[in-house]
Amino acid sequence: MNNKAKITTITITRVALATAVICVLGPLALPLPISPVPISLGILGVFFSVYVNGWLWGSLSCILYLLIGLVGVPVFSGFSGGAGKLLGPTGGYMIGYILLALIAGFFIEKFEKQIPLHIVGMVLGTAACYLLGTIWLAISTKMNFQAALLAGVIPFIPADIVKMVIAILVGIPVRRGIKKISAIDESRQKKQAN
Repeated sequence: MNNKAKITTITITRVALATAVICVLGPLALPLPISPVPISLGILGVFFSVYVNGWLWGSLSCILYLLIGLVGVPVFSGFSGGAGKLLGPTGGYMIGYILLALIAGFFIEKFEKQIPLHIVGMVLGTAACYLLGTIWLAISTKMNFQAALLAGVIPFIPADIVKMVIAILVGIPVRRGIKKISAIDESRQKKQAN
């Protein structure tokens, strides 16, 4: 939670749990007849990850999620996995989770008590994810950019706004709780060192 990239047992546990949350939410998807891209809860998992872990460890959770899916574990939308899914038309959106985590996590970590800036970070991070995904979708399906935007972004904006609201309502109290636990653990470690 602090700016130090100190690896502790608690940090490893938080990263593993955040990765597991993305792996559980990522496959839950609702296909849309108007788009090759399904509505997935993966972005919600990324939002939770950065609330729990900040930009650095939250991004690592996303990378681990992608690697788990890459080797074939069915953690991608529709309970799929493998290189074909990651490199397919929707792969850019999944790889965009890393950009989302970096940007949203930075705002959440840097502006801890300023919820409007959390929203700005989530919007900018989601926009970066959308941009990478849309370019990827356009290239892989030979659509023009506007058609890819209409197929891969516009239908998803309302659902992603709801995911942001859920992330704020759940993420902020969880982040506070984790900070308290981390402070207690640091205090205990200092006493043991003395």
